[in-house]
Amino acid sequence: PDSLPITDIGAVFVALEAALILVYWEEGRRGVTKLLGRIFDYKRITKKIWYVPVLLLMPSLYVLTYWIMRGLGAPLPLEWNLTLAVIPVFAFFFIGAIGEEVGYTGYVIDPMQDRLGALNASLVVGAVWAIWHIPSMIELAQPVGLMAWGLCATVAWRVLYTWLYNNAGKSLFAVILFHTIGNLGRTFFPGGRAAFELLNGAVGYSLVIIAALIVVILWDSKTLSANR
Repeated sequence: PDSLPITDIGAVFVALEAALILVYWEEGRRGVTKLLGRIFDYKRITKKIWYVPVLLLMPSLYVLTYWIMRGLGAPLPLEWNLTLAVIPVFAFFFIGAIGEEVGYTGYVIDPMQDRLGALNASLVVGAVWAIWHIPSMIELAQPVGLMAWGLCATVAWRVLYTWLYNNAGKSLFAVILFHTIGNLGRTFFPGGRAAFELLNGAVGYSLVIIAALIVVILWDSKTLSANR
């Protein structure tokens, strides 16, 4: 999907590989099994209301992106043609989200937020995650403006992931699903990802950043799970 370069696909699984190596070193095979078992830990989501942002936040932002871009005169198609390709592409992105989130969320974020607080940990992990995307952005010959918006949005997404993780019972599955829906929605945006990234992606990516800023304003920075 989106003609992703091999550097992007390779980077996806580095976090998973690193996490499994470190967990095996620390806890052995039992620790690895326990970590991988969290991929479908949906039972941790005891407050079902958190399925609402998990399932609907990113689609809502994409709908808003479409109408704002239309208002700005961007050449977007008037019709949205959703095909059965959404099924294998969902599976593709779900596997990719597992590759990233087992490492970034399942292994890294808890000890980091215990030490630095939820917001600071998210910013650190988000910055590292963003850096991993730079080789692919260069390979795709993205303009500097699009790269800048994309990198900032990547950090913002990490804040949203931690926010959902902490509020949804620390469910890794919730983050994997949210991550998958975000990638899927951008790919099936009317006109595809290329249309979403018109105007250097400023509209869509700025809305992700704004959503993260709202979370930071309304929730305590140390936990992102308690209101200010």
